[in-house]
Amino acid sequence: MDTFEKQIAPFNKLLDERTEKINSGSTKPLVKTFPINQLASRLHPEKQFLQIYKIVEHGDDAKSFYFKPNAELGTEHLAYFRAGQYISLRMNIGNSYVTRPYAICSSPSDAMNDTYVLTIKLVKNGFVTPYIWKNWSVGTAVEASAPAGNLYYQPLRDSKHIVAIAGGSGITPFYSMAKSILEGTENTNLTILYGSRTHDNILLGDKLEDITKQTDKVKLVNVLSDEDIAGYEHGFISAEIIKKYQPTNDYSIFICGPDVMYRFANKEISTLNLPAGKVRHELSGNFGTPYNELDYPEYAKDKTFNLTVQVRDTERIIKAKSNESLLVAMEHAGIEAPSMCRSGECGVCRVQLITGNAFTPDSIDGRRIADKKFGYVHTCAAYPLSDLTISVPVHDLADQFG
Repeated sequence: MDTFEKQIAPFNKLLDERTEKINSGSTKPLVKTFPINQLASRLHPEKQFLQIYKIVEHGDDAKSFYFKPNAELGTEHLAYFRAGQYISLRMNIGNSYVTRPYAICSSPSDAMNDTYVLTIKLVKNGFVTPYIWKNWSVGTAVEASAPAGNLYYQPLRDSKHIVAIAGGSGITPFYSMAKSILEGTENTNLTILYGSRTHDNILLGDKLEDITKQTDKVKLVNVLSDEDIAGYEHGFISAEIIKKYQPTNDYSIFICGPDVMYRFANKEISTLNLPAGKVRHELSGNFGTPYNELDYPEYAKDKTFNLTVQVRDTERIIKAKSNESLLVAMEHAGIEAPSMCRSGECGVCRVQLITGNAFTPDSIDGRRIADKKFGYVHTCAAYPLSDLTISVPVHDLADQFG
């Protein structure tokens, strides 16, 4: 054998060696699902199907709804979450398809046992909560999103001590945090400044008091606006009250409550000169009327415009009032419009503005700079200023036009 043949001899055997190894390999079928994908699907499902198994009343205007997975509709287990997050519920009310975000009142440990608790206050002149009060009972099936939101303790972002400012049903994410601290799920300190009108309006007060008796890492200060009672602070949650109960070391402020509380609290907090990033807000849901904004144009007040909604090659023209968001206009018209936070932040309702003009209040404008430049709006935070046309991306919805 000459030198060249000796050099190529090993290569001549490669085909036989590879064929032998291939034939000796496993005959098991290829894996189609991977554990990491299964975990991601459980933690971040596109939707969850829930069922009410218990209802607890808190006076005449608040109820706690206990949910379990609805296995018959495809949800075997509830998704885990961080204390302070919310889920968005999707409901069909008459001809309208609506969503509403509600903070999860229960703790992450409860989710491991397949329980969510939502504590909801009745808005007597509202659109959704009267429907809930009338139609929800034990056994009712409800469709929900995966947990979402950023109002949770993040050690790399937040100070070790959190001062929570709550109003009304805005106490629910902080109750979840307090319960998580007691259970050992969260490792932080929490001082809750809770604003209520009267002593009788304090939601979950007894449960919160019970938690404070079991751990010194949670403190509760009740602030009553309409009553002056010994043992309670009186008035509104001002900078002076915050200073009175703030920790001596570094702290972050978390806020959750009605819009009027946000406006007052933000002015008070601005005087504290806290470092950037130390104040976090829970999403407040529907913004309401834009008429009180300083830069809102007078000519558009009390007007009704034509809104053309395009989805792929289909379009529909509906009416849109200037004091209602584009999202609300679509919902009232029976269009299954995508949405989640309803506060201008998450971007699920993002659409392209093809023609016309819309107003977005600065305080809830969560758009990216590029979106503002190229004509995209969040329908939950955009109000019509003229006849306009929008292009809605197709989401996982049954029938966009009902």
